[in-house]
Amino acid sequence: MKNTKNILIEKLHAFENHPYKVQDNEEMERLAESIREHGVLSPIIVRPKENTEDEYEIISGHRRVMASRKAGIAEVPALIVSLDRDAAAIVLVDSNLHREHILPSEKAFAYKMKADAMAHQGWRSDLTSGQVVPKSDDNRTTAMIGEDMGDSYKTVQRYIRLTNLIPEILEYVDEGRISFTPAVELSYLNEQEQYDLLEQMEINDCTPSLSQACRFKKISYEQGLTPEVIAEIMSEEKANQREMFKVPMERIRKYIPKGNAKQTEDFVLKACEHYYKVLQRKKERSL
Repeated sequence: MKNTKNILIEKLHAFENHPYKVQDNEEMERLAESIREHGVLSPIIVRPKENTEDEYEIISGHRRVMASRKAGIAEVPALIVSLDRDAAAIVLVDSNLHREHILPSEKAFAYKMKADAMAHQGWRSDLTSGQVVPKSDDNRTTAMIGEDMGDSYKTVQRYIRLTNLIPEILEYVDEGRISFTPAVELSYLNEQEQYDLLEQMEINDCTPSLSQACRFKKISYEQGLTPEVIAEIMSEEKANQREMFKVPMERIRKYIPKGNAKQTEDFVLKACEHYYKVLQRKKERSL
């Protein structure tokens, strides 16, 4: 059963543990401005919230709801669907995975949420779209999940491994400071080992190479990693020893003239130099 109606924003709730980050950034500001001018053009998708009379859980449309709040809109059009949590989770994941910009952590938790939901529903498939997979239910499930995204079942499983990373290391992955393959290897470390590694990453201002990540995984499996062993391995010289400082472009775009990467880098360096001189002059005047 489906029906569409306007729902007060105060009656809407985020889907519990949904994997997508709804960020209050420049893109959100543009969406809010668009909604302020034109309203919400495409209805969000919701389902009745359990144990309530007139409240709803958002399946698709978390960003539109946040933008509507920012725009001062009191209610939004919504398509109400009668789905249980597992079916709703699958719709939620599928409606967002094809976004142009999706973080590794979002993809990881989205794949895991869909795999768990399909497992609860008892989904089975003896054949997939040509993918050759071992005869196990888990591999059939991940093959089906990856089919829509063009990922193999092994790639889906590797993304799901990332959900075993502690939030601080997973943030390094989202920022591009740790590549996907080393991150998968690090996901086999236990929580304490990961926190010990994080400490060394911060001390040495660097991240593990793929070779180091593989060694960490091997030692962790064979005998367990100690802080001393992690420190010794992380102190080794390697090509990426010093991490590059990165700032999301969306945070500084409005301050920088359009240009190529080299022109942008030069502008940022000149801006930093100018600001440093300003601070120095202020410091001298205060003496």
